[in-house]
Amino acid sequence: MTETIINLETVNPIEFFGVNNGKLDLLKKKFPLLKILGRGTQIKLSGSPEQIEFAKEKIGLVVQYLERNGHLSENYFETILGGDDAETVDAFVERNPNDVLVFGPNGKTVRARTQNQKRMVSAADTNDIVFALGPAGTGKTYTAVALAVRALKNKSVKKIILTRPAVEAGESLGFLPGDLKEKIDPYLRPLYDALDDMIPADKLGYYMSTRTIEIAPLAYMRGRTLDNAYIILDEAQNSTDLQLKMFLTRIGANAKAIITGDMTQVDLPKSQRSGLEKATRILKNINGIAHIELDEEDVVRHRLVKAIIKAYDKEKEKENAEEEAYQAQRKEYFRNRDKPQ
Repeated sequence: MTETIINLETVNPIEFFGVNNGKLDLLKKKFPLLKILGRGTQIKLSGSPEQIEFAKEKIGLVVQYLERNGHLSENYFETILGGDDAETVDAFVERNPNDVLVFGPNGKTVRARTQNQKRMVSAADTNDIVFALGPAGTGKTYTAVALAVRALKNKSVKKIILTRPAVEAGESLGFLPGDLKEKIDPYLRPLYDALDDMIPADKLGYYMSTRTIEIAPLAYMRGRTLDNAYIILDEAQNSTDLQLKMFLTRIGANAKAIITGDMTQVDLPKSQRSGLEKATRILKNINGIAHIELDEEDVVRHRLVKAIIKAYDKEKEKENAEEEAYQAQRKEYFRNRDKPQ
């Protein structure tokens, strides 16, 4: 007799076992020659190796369906268990698994939707550090978080660390009430929103409580060595040169990092310069570091966001041209003024 244990870490075990273990009872009826025990997030199978392998295949299909849809009725559960023909099995297996980054709750699938987002995914698969730059709405942060969640689910890394500079975006938030977490959470809200789309709420709560997923301000990275982790620095245009260097030198063994930013939305005080432009320039030709540029064609928000970005870019070009013309006029004025009479 052989024994094996299957972990259900990527799905809600309540959805797998069913109310009052109704789905677990169906599994036991399907495999009467096996001893099947469900406890916590694990299933223990005892029996012949052939029966165990067959059961593992069916359980794998159920897990795959739950990862994709979040919920599975008892009828569908029974259909998956009873479908031995290739057509039935194929109906529950993702035809292009590499195209989907994450199966989120309620059937949501997260994919790279534009050409540059796909380039970002490919770059992250073949490089340890990726700079992804582009305007708002191009999916930089969302794609980066999806890649990190995929790596965690695949057990490529042991934890996810999401960070961004705690810099006010053009307005003063003043003295915020609450404890330290409550004070910094408004700055980190976009990262929470992305995670909510990709991980069920109870599972996300567990990951956060065990620090498997950690969200913290950039300043908290100082002095750490981040091993076996997927690390994302969001809004990197708001980090100074020293901060960005500090972050890049935190990366440890078996770690990957994605740095996202938009150089048109720097919120640093005028006395400070963004370190992102310098970092992308001096790290351009290092093997293992990739650079991806996203543009308005990658915008996946409301259709008007693309038009807004184009309008601002056009106005910026106009302002630059006017500034150049003004500086040329000043130079000409002082040149003529200083000529000997």
